[in-house]
Amino acid sequence: MAHLRDAGFLGAAALLVTALLALVAGPTGAAQPPGGLGSCAVFPPPPPSTPPTAPSLATEAAWNQNISKAPRAANSAKVIAYIDSHGGDAIHPDFGSPRVYGFPYAVVGADTATLPIHYTAYGSESSPGPFPIPPNAPVEGGAHAEGDRHVLVVDKSTCKLYELYDAYFQARPRPHWNADAGVEWNLDSAALRPDGWTSADAAGLPIFPGLVRYEEAAAGHVDHAIRVTMDSTRNAWIHPASHCAGDTDSGAAPPMGLRLRLNKSYGLGGMGPAARAIATAMKEYGLIVADNGSNWYISGSSDRRWDDGELEALKRIPGSAFEVVRSAARLHAC
Repeated sequence: MAHLRDAGFLGAAALLVTALLALVAGPTGAAQPPGGLGSCAVFPPPPPSTPPTAPSLATEAAWNQNISKAPRAANSAKVIAYIDSHGGDAIHPDFGSPRVYGFPYAVVGADTATLPIHYTAYGSESSPGPFPIPPNAPVEGGAHAEGDRHVLVVDKSTCKLYELYDAYFQARPRPHWNADAGVEWNLDSAALRPDGWTSADAAGLPIFPGLVRYEEAAAGHVDHAIRVTMDSTRNAWIHPASHCAGDTDSGAAPPMGLRLRLNKSYGLGGMGPAARAIATAMKEYGLIVADNGSNWYISGSSDRRWDDGELEALKRIPGSAFEVVRSAARLHAC
């Protein structure tokens, strides 16, 4: 989806062109399963002292927090109504078997050479580099895609996550990557970005932890929150988010970092095992608003093994079946 900080959304025509270009571009690294993460966790779990009824945490540990028993936010109904009145009103998996959909990622090791990162927009809010991102690292949408062009790489030898936005590999004068923004994330730390700083995502959040990865869904359990985009967002953020790109000051609009969950009473009958695992995760770990884009679009890995017919069942889940979870953090206005 469009990674928007200051400008308006990409038009439907531009998105179509992006998809066609990516399909014409031919094979990319996104077609190959990247392998496991070794001993690396994807951010720490919540502290042992965190009760099941705790609000959504204000650190990156929130990704791994089961919020099925967390308190419901007082303005939940108002926010859900606002979301549904500003775009689509049902879940849409923004991933599937065509490689143009979803986020590709690469897993590298200690033998991967680092390359300089030249920033073209948000260098003052980015990690300096160099990053161990290979020249042939898969790019979101394909090598010749337009649009967000995210690049995600996990170094399993150091448990570091590297994410770029609007990334282009440049072979000359010396090999390097050009990118609008980039972040080195320590997967062993729950520390936040500085307030007001963006990341490879508009909310200042990491992307990789919120992806539904094929391996985990196929295994029958997705034990983390899922990244979701919304058409209209508030000029505000809630930790663990640190940045916003809203189009309204309405108190009913969802801020970046907002936590939502699927109502526990929503039936999952008729779903295949992978779809059921994803829907169960939406009940137990919920969704975190991370970017502007099409309403209720949830993010997953780019992988040919997805069963698109099975994922269709998720599109029957209405936005009205969700509720807003109370956060431990206060609202930060932009």
